[in-house]
Amino acid sequence: MGIIFQKDKRSGIIYAYENFAYRDKEKKQSRAKRKLIGRLNEETGEIVPTDGRCRKLSPNFPEYQPNCEKKQQDNDEKKRGRVPNSQTRRQFCGVTYLFDEIVRQIGLEEDLRVCFLHDYQSILSIVYYMIMEDSSPLYRYEKWSLMHRHPLAKNISSQRSSELFTGIMEEARMRFFRLRFNRCSQDEYWAYDTTSISSYSQINNMVRYGNNKDNDLLPQVNCLLLFGQTSNLPVLYRMLPGNVSDVSTLRATLHECLTSLDCKSPGLIMDRGFYCKENINELYRTHSRFVVGAKLSIAFISKLIREKEQEIKSLHFLLRQTVIYCPTAAS
Repeated sequence: MGIIFQKDKRSGIIYAYENFAYRDKEKKQSRAKRKLIGRLNEETGEIVPTDGRCRKLSPNFPEYQPNCEKKQQDNDEKKRGRVPNSQTRRQFCGVTYLFDEIVRQIGLEEDLRVCFLHDYQSILSIVYYMIMEDSSPLYRYEKWSLMHRHPLAKNISSQRSSELFTGIMEEARMRFFRLRFNRCSQDEYWAYDTTSISSYSQINNMVRYGNNKDNDLLPQVNCLLLFGQTSNLPVLYRMLPGNVSDVSTLRATLHECLTSLDCKSPGLIMDRGFYCKENINELYRTHSRFVVGAKLSIAFISKLIREKEQEIKSLHFLLRQTVIYCPTAAS
């Protein structure tokens, strides 16, 4: 047994430890245990008894007990009575209270809690920020967090936000889509479309040149979205490489609707960018309900329009619910 002195780099205090040497029979090596006995008084060279935080009274050092008792008494006195407010803060709450009510009514908070138990408040806070601040980058979140009330009620660092995004796994994302789908009416139609998001990124493999809908001559990432016609809520999204055309995305989307979302007869509304013979056949094969715009350059489409030109404005073909003239013809 011996005494070892060690200096704390943060406080500069030198602590004294009793060192007990013993032999580990299993590993057949020598080991040592240390026990704190006090701190060194550099002026006198005396070891003053302490346990580091003065939480325990040592019977071996009765002269040290009054100091510990006094410190404990001071701590007890600080805990009594009301604690004065030492911080003043002004926060904007109106818009975030509105968001809270919307999230509650559409069941979004409940679905996020089920799928992302530990991160759902962080996700909601970032969503609030992105809606309110529009195109502001995430590194400005800290300032916004101090000035606004939000679900998380604290800052999210740039590193933490990156970890949050990368930590969202495909299984949890599809589970969230199923929960959102179950809240929608099974009979409603879904608006189905894609949009292009231009990017200067040179490290993202999905950023590629394609049919840029903003006409800005930049590479892009495509975002596919299914949006409920009556619920006015999105039920599914997909990020796609920028060089993937609209017409080639339908087969994969139908597969996800039938398998992942467990939808037996999806109803889709699409523009003419998704029209082709293969897609129409696939929609019939999966027994899907659909409304799709057709290209005027197709021979039989232009022929039908010429034949029905006189009937288009007839009241007999007026749909009064939508105020749209809809003559029909068998193809």
